Amino acid sequence: MILAPSRSKVLEKAASGAAVTLPSFLVPAFQASPRRQFSTTPSRSSKLGRTPISIPPGVEITIGEPIAKKDPTTYLRIAKRTVTVAGPLGKLDLEIPPFLTISHDQATGKANLTIENKDLKQQKEMWGTTWSYLNRYIMGVSEGHTAILRLVGVGYRATVEERPKKAAYPGQKFVCLKLGFTHAVEEPVPHGVTASTPQPTRILLEGIDREQVMTFAAQIRKWRRPEPYKGKGIFVNDETIKLKQRKIK
Repeated sequence: MILAPSRSKVLEKAASGAAVTLPSFLVPAFQASPRRQFSTTPSRSSKLGRTPISIPPGVEITIGEPIAKKDPTTYLRIAKRTVTVAGPLGKLDLEIPPFLTISHDQATGKANLTIENKDLKQQKEMWGTTWSYLNRYIMGVSEGHTAILRLVGVGYRATVEERPKKAAYPGQKFVCLKLGFTHAVEEPVPHGVTASTPQPTRILLEGIDREQVMTFAAQIRKWRRPEPYKGKGIFVNDETIKLKQRKIK
């Protein structure tokens, strides 16, 4: 029985200059193959980042000077600029990375975002992310953001009351929930968010910062998450849940 030589022995003979004879079925394994190209698709710019942002009347955008700040991820001091968005309802600040530039045309009421290198993945990611944040801030200071919570369940009720002894700032209110527990649940309304109850089973949250509004809505929702058997719970905006068939013993 004739055995084929091992790869290491073949390479040693080839390095010494000796003639090497290989079986025909082993020849493709020792031939140099070209490097495989995993993707030949050209780099494309961000669909959101290249779209101009409309700035409504009454909204002003101010771009500050670069200030060196410590990055919480890399612990390096990076020069970042702060963009201030001011409108009829308030003012919000947004930090932008150094490789991103915002050009504001006051005549047309448009703002364009550009980055230094469109081939770098990190810059393309932050291009669209910064565009979304800036567009959300402009909408917040001009129109505001809202969240509607629906309380579905027997005896579920909500009221907005004041608790002077527990208030963290003057005039702070609390959302009091009756959700079937032995006691009422009280959630303090954060600064910058307004809460009201147009109906006993409806809670309306308003604010200029959408992230803050939805975070507070999630804090209220965690007390009674929607369950799939009876459909009870606290639903945020257009949230729905698919009901399951009850288990039969």
